[in-house]
Amino acid sequence: MNRRWVARLLFALGAGLLLAWLPYLLTQGVGPASVDLSGRLGLSAGVRASTFAILFAAGVLTSLTPCVYPLIPITVGVFGARSREHRARSAALSGVYVGGIAVTYSALGIFAALSGRAFGSALSSPWVVAVLAVFLLILAASMFGAFEMTLPATLEARLSIVRGAGFAHAFAMGLVAGVIAAPCTGPVLAGVLTFVATSRSAALGFWMLFSYALGMGLLFFVLGTTSLKLPRSGAWMETVKTVLGVALVAAAIGLLLPLLPKPGTIPVSPRTIMWIAAALAFGAVLAGALHLSFHGDAREKAFKGAALVALLAAIGLRLGWLGKPHMAEIAWIRDERTALQMAQATGKPLLVDFFADWCAACKELDESTFSDPAVRQTVVDRFVPLKVDATEETEEVSRLEEKYGVPGLPTVLMMACNEPKPVESQCAVPQSGPGRISGYVPPAEMIERMRSVE
Repeated sequence: MNRRWVARLLFALGAGLLLAWLPYLLTQGVGPASVDLSGRLGLSAGVRASTFAILFAAGVLTSLTPCVYPLIPITVGVFGARSREHRARSAALSGVYVGGIAVTYSALGIFAALSGRAFGSALSSPWVVAVLAVFLLILAASMFGAFEMTLPATLEARLSIVRGAGFAHAFAMGLVAGVIAAPCTGPVLAGVLTFVATSRSAALGFWMLFSYALGMGLLFFVLGTTSLKLPRSGAWMETVKTVLGVALVAAAIGLLLPLLPKPGTIPVSPRTIMWIAAALAFGAVLAGALHLSFHGDAREKAFKGAALVALLAAIGLRLGWLGKPHMAEIAWIRDERTALQMAQATGKPLLVDFFADWCAACKELDESTFSDPAVRQTVVDRFVPLKVDATEETEEVSRLEEKYGVPGLPTVLMMACNEPKPVESQCAVPQSGPGRISGYVPPAEMIERMRSVE
């Protein structure tokens, strides 16, 4: 077995394992507010260290895409260390350049947080969603080789003759580089900005986008500081472009799904779906979904296309695009007064879930946590469940958000309502602790929190 097939086999195994754990990995960016890291950063919604690591890695991957790749030799030519005595200055210039990229994306994160619900609501508009989906599909076509995305010849010529750039010039070039790279950031940027908008935390927006920008700038810094040379584009670049193309198509489909009819149920268990999807992804990558090119002969193009369709089908099966296994659902109450009266009559605590259609983390709670059989049974046995739809800003939604102190979505509250008080004020709303959840929590933690509420 030659090296090429060994690499393909390893990629196939990695794809199968990744797809098996994909729903779990997609929820690792959000966690309990008590996480030490989030406390140190002052984030209103907790995050895990893996959040920043994943965003950093996504930034590194983005730096190898066609949107950014043309900037690398130009940057090296401007800042690259030509001798040991210039290495310190080159490192400083490269650092300032990366700082300019970081400022561009961090500003986007802060803007999304401050715009809050307006940003998320815009993404619920069918017209906005359709335009974004088409844009992502066009970018995916570029990744698959339909056309090349390069800098305008005049801009590339101007940048290539720049020499002796000062720190202000380096910073300005970094700002421009961040804008030029924007078309390749679609699948990461859209998801992060939407999540930041639901949390309404400027600090969260800053640090998440800052981590992503640092990853994007790492290659620039290394090449600008050292005398390393970037390998020529080739098979490895085709693999990187295909991975990002698949991510772009998946992001586009994910945006369009809420606008399409809901698929039916699949008469198999979630574990069976997981293994089928993982096996399909393994076979697709082994067949050449990532390694073959659309620039080859007709046979290679056909194999590449069929393998890509199989890989996307595996992703769709795993993420529920093609249908979900049949599972019992929580019988949510949609009227607050009815829920309060029932809690008072039964003596059970009240569980309130604030959600919105445009809130990605809210959907993760529904699909990964509240759909878990153990969580569902605990809710049924111990709580009166109330779900508040905050997709649209109405007077009633504003009243409930103010009453329960909801700073962002998703928010889950668990509170005792068994005191003999008037219906409208009988529940003690938790301000912190296990009874207040901001963001996604996995099933085991949700059960632990629910059991701590009496």
